[in-house]
Amino acid sequence: MNLEFTPEEVAFREEVRAFIEENHPKHLEGMGNREDMSPEDMTAWHKILGKKGWSAPAWPVEYGGTGWTATQRYIWSEENARVGTFMPLPFGVSMVGPVIYTFGNDEQKQRHLPGILSGDVWWCQGYSEPGAGSDLASLKTTAVRDGDHYVINGQKTWTTLAQHADWGFFLCRTDPDAAKPQEGISFILIDMKTPGVEVKPIKLIDGGYEVNETWLTDVRVPVENLVGQENMGWTYAKFLLAHERSGIAGVARSKRGVEKLREIAGSETLDGKPLMSDFDFARKVSQLEIDLAALEITELRTLAGEQAGKGPGPESSILKIKGTEIQQRLTELTLEAVGSYGTPMYGSIADASSNQYPIGPDYAQHSAATYFNMRKTSIYGGSNEIQRNIITKMILGL
Repeated sequence: MNLEFTPEEVAFREEVRAFIEENHPKHLEGMGNREDMSPEDMTAWHKILGKKGWSAPAWPVEYGGTGWTATQRYIWSEENARVGTFMPLPFGVSMVGPVIYTFGNDEQKQRHLPGILSGDVWWCQGYSEPGAGSDLASLKTTAVRDGDHYVINGQKTWTTLAQHADWGFFLCRTDPDAAKPQEGISFILIDMKTPGVEVKPIKLIDGGYEVNETWLTDVRVPVENLVGQENMGWTYAKFLLAHERSGIAGVARSKRGVEKLREIAGSETLDGKPLMSDFDFARKVSQLEIDLAALEITELRTLAGEQAGKGPGPESSILKIKGTEIQQRLTELTLEAVGSYGTPMYGSIADASSNQYPIGPDYAQHSAATYFNMRKTSIYGGSNEIQRNIITKMILGL
């Protein structure tokens, strides 16, 4: 898709590009999986952006946003994707932050928003439970009022990067007798250092560790940590998920991924010819680019709507479905392109150590791990099956 940028927008792109070139840590450019990064690496760019005032472009200006137009935000995402920056983790900036400045009280805004903007406070999300993933309203974690505190008991699962988190936002059942299960849920902020909070690792298929079980046993949380009204948490959860789903689309990153895929397919060969010259492979890449261009237009329309004061709605479900499907197809094609180089070797011919070392060109090293990791994208943020139900009801009116 070609956009006609104004002179002011061209100047903005140059400003952004120069800032990234001068300030982004060079050792983090194009870094692969989170397993390669320390917690300090994961927050480094966020903290730099926080000092610049650019960590939350989508936030209202009064809470620390940039006031950029939809086109400027588009340019910002494009320039970060071009370099391969590791953007601020979504849990604070894209998820709980908007909930706090929209539904929280003044004290909560003053206490929590600065740390989210600066990157000094790490957040995690306590939504899913065993037996309550896509059917989130069936969650069992309880919060019982005891004077000035809630006493919270339950288990959350797939809590991403909770091992590093300072704070978490949790959905808890505060009214077990509500007429509908959605009506008895509250949105509560929990200091992860509170006694009774226990984080247990879940090892993934690729050996990585980024998700956890989070157990809450008689955790006493001040009532002041309740966001909004008691039993209204489902409303806030839906609001948060709409923001999360919009961000999951990852159009700019996928565009850069397609460029890299074409480079790889130009280097790898099939029957002595560049893989990109194979009709079937080229057809799959071209179809991916067509779908990505359509998704980009949808994202720009959504950004324009937000610029006009319209928050993300059911159209975010379209972005989530198509964005994650494209990401998965992209990683599948990349793994197909690198072939056996995508499989890491274990041990060494020279010695019998169990250390893992890569084979083949550098561009193949993370292809298998990325492929496996991206299997989850069609599930988290509300599974794609549930998103299709939302589209059917809210957009098609069926």
